[in-house]
Amino acid sequence: MEMSVGEVAKRTGVSVATLHFYEEKGLIFSTRNAGNQRRYQRAILRRIAVIKAAQQVGLTLQEIVQALEILPKHKAPTAEQWQTLSQAWHTLLENRITSLKMMQNQLGSCIQCGCLSLEHCALYNPEDKHGIYQSGAKLIHHQPQES
Repeated sequence: MEMSVGEVAKRTGVSVATLHFYEEKGLIFSTRNAGNQRRYQRAILRRIAVIKAAQQVGLTLQEIVQALEILPKHKAPTAEQWQTLSQAWHTLLENRITSLKMMQNQLGSCIQCGCLSLEHCALYNPEDKHGIYQSGAKLIHHQPQES
């Protein structure tokens, strides 16, 4: 069953503009009818639900795009494909939770210290990890790019 962009928007609670944005970013896909109107397969509803859930837990659009690349574009994924996606996100979220807990535990001492020194601050620049790869201020959750 094919659906129009308006039908998909109504069923998912996502605006038409957001659906167009998702399509532009490669998160969802449509076909065109003879009148050049977008048409979506019913399986797109699940894909959009997954995108919304991923955004709710703080995944970036780029992380979502990369993860959804393993799924078929115009049909429902298999249970195995969903499991692969789920496991990858589980690992990513566990790493984020660990990082956030570390920040939470060190926040009191950081505020009390007040230095925010790039050289000494355990919260802002733990073990001077950022200085190993590049100079300048970097956030703790960004991973350095190695060549």
